[in-house]
Amino acid sequence: MYATRIKGRHILLENPARESRAKKELTEKRARQKALKDKKKLGGIGKREAKEKGVWTFDKAQAKFDLFLPLHNLWLGYMSELLGLPQQTPGVPPTAQTVPASSGMHPKLVKADYHGSIMTVRQSKNPCLVGLSGIVIHETENAFKVVTPKDKLKLIPKENNIFAFAVPLYSTLPPSYKAEQPLPLPVPDNAMTTVLQHPHLEFELHGNQFRFRSADRAGRKFKHKETIEL
Repeated sequence: MYATRIKGRHILLENPARESRAKKELTEKRARQKALKDKKKLGGIGKREAKEKGVWTFDKAQAKFDLFLPLHNLWLGYMSELLGLPQQTPGVPPTAQTVPASSGMHPKLVKADYHGSIMTVRQSKNPCLVGLSGIVIHETENAFKVVTPKDKLKLIPKENNIFAFAVPLYSTLPPSYKAEQPLPLPVPDNAMTTVLQHPHLEFELHGNQFRFRSADRAGRKFKHKETIEL
C-alpha cells in the first residue's frame, strides 16, 4: 500500500481553510448592493462607466474664480440655514450676546458640505502650500480641489495640512425666507462678494482628522480628539 499510494507523491499535511458557501454568497451579495448603490448615486451608471464617460473630468478652461462665485453665495445661504444665523440689524455692531456660540456650531460644521466654501491653507508641512486659497469645487476623501482668485485649478491634499475657512456672522438669506422653502439661487452679477468681505467667524480645520468624504461624514459619529500639531 505504501509503494502504490504514498511513495514518490507529494502529500499535503495541512487542510487549508476554505470559505464557506454562505459566507461567499454574503460577500457577493454585499458587493452587488454596493455596486447598485453607487450606480444610483451616479444617475444610473457605475463608477467605471462614469470614469469612461468623463463624469468627473473638469475643463481647466472653466477654472474662473468669478464663475464659481454664485456657488460660494449659495453655500453662504446653506450655512445661514444650517447654523441658524440671525439677521443683521442695520447700525448695530456685533456683541458677545449676538455672536453665536462656537460650541454649538462645531457638531454641525463637522458634518457640513464644503463645496462652495473658501478654503485657505493656514499651516502645512509643504511650505509651498501655505497661503493657498480658493473656492472648493470638489471634495474627495483625501483632498480639496479649489479654484484660486488667479483662475488656477489646484488640488490640495488634506494630509499634513491645517485649513482655515470662514462662515458669515449674520444670515445672508432674505428675512422672508422660511426653512421649508428651497434655498434661493443667487443671480450672477459683477457685484458679488465673498464671505471675507463681510462680518464673519473663522474656524480651523485639521486635514489629518478630516479625511472622509462629505457623504460619509453626514452619518458618522465623531469623537473628541486632542489637537494634532504639524
